[in-house]
Amino acid sequence: MGFEEEYQIFMNTHLLARTGERLRRLEEGDNHAEMLFLKQVWWPSFHQFRYLHPEYEVDDFKDGKRYLDFAYIRPAIRICLEIDGYGPHLKNISRWQFSDSLERQNQLVIDGWTVIRFSYDQVKEKPRRCQQIVQQVIGRWLGDDLDQTSLSFLEKEVLRLAIRKGEDISPIEVEKYLKLSDKTVKKVLSQLVDKKMLIPASGVMRVRSYRLGDQVNHPI
Repeated sequence: MGFEEEYQIFMNTHLLARTGERLRRLEEGDNHAEMLFLKQVWWPSFHQFRYLHPEYEVDDFKDGKRYLDFAYIRPAIRICLEIDGYGPHLKNISRWQFSDSLERQNQLVIDGWTVIRFSYDQVKEKPRRCQQIVQQVIGRWLGDDLDQTSLSFLEKEVLRLAIRKGEDISPIEVEKYLKLSDKTVKKVLSQLVDKKMLIPASGVMRVRSYRLGDQVNHPI
């Protein structure tokens, strides 16, 4: 299925699971910026919404409730993703509100959250850069997970390079990174393609670049 179908399933699943204020926030929120983020940043990066929660409720440091635009949650991983608009409400923000916003972010970090913030303009005008940032921050955790797999040392290092870069990698880059011969690099890349960890991204007879494959992206 494409983005529109998966998006509707994603939203309906969360709507059905919520009640009270959590449901109202999801139903009545102005979600244009959030939908643009999903369409231009998240979907092209992962092609699914697993582990992602919109309008996620957290306890406020003042014993109230706050809501995150998106929360990505897995065991031992909590990432807050915020999309900040720029409009009259932001230009007219008071000193107290500005301080409160900073305190809110600090408290999330203290509570173990990784906080990633994008402006609406970044999402709209520079989606590829936003994709790279999201892939890199989530890939950092995924890179740790590689230690639990049965891949060889060289295979893990190639995948970590691709995860950190957040975009296609070339055989020459791998050669320089691992300081290996082109023959050895070709063998490792071929093994990762066979395991569906990498997919040829350009070239036919001679592959010029590779991207992360389904076996790496799908656990995200």
